[in-house]
Amino acid sequence: QAQLVESGGGLVQAGGSLRLSCAASGRTFSSYFMGWLRQAPGKEREFVAAISRAGVNTNYADSVKGRFTISRDNVKNMVYLQMNSLKPEDTAVYYCAAAPGMQAMPSLVGDFTSWGQGTQVTVSS
Repeated sequence: QAQLVESGGGLVQAGGSLRLSCAASGRTFSSYFMGWLRQAPGKEREFVAAISRAGVNTNYADSVKGRFTISRDNVKNMVYLQMNSLKPEDTAVYYCAAAPGMQAMPSLVGDFTSWGQGTQVTVSS
């Protein structure tokens, strides 16, 4: 099972940008679909983005489409989430997640079976 460690969260003003990083352990990293989830206070965890094994295909929640970009580096075992035009409603704990059992692009929280400790993103208005 992949061990995942997120970094890069912080406080940013609305309209600003942040780049989240996720370091993954394990020699099978390149065989996993990977993604990002988030959980705002008082809300359920929600899907944000996913990326295919080779990094060619991606999938986004409608709420972040056009503003967020997911990418991966299979040599460095890293996954990234570039977040632009941030809004206060993007405030949440963001989790890097792995979907080792999936054969198709993940789009639900339940598609992921492991995640990291999370990193806090706070967007002020």
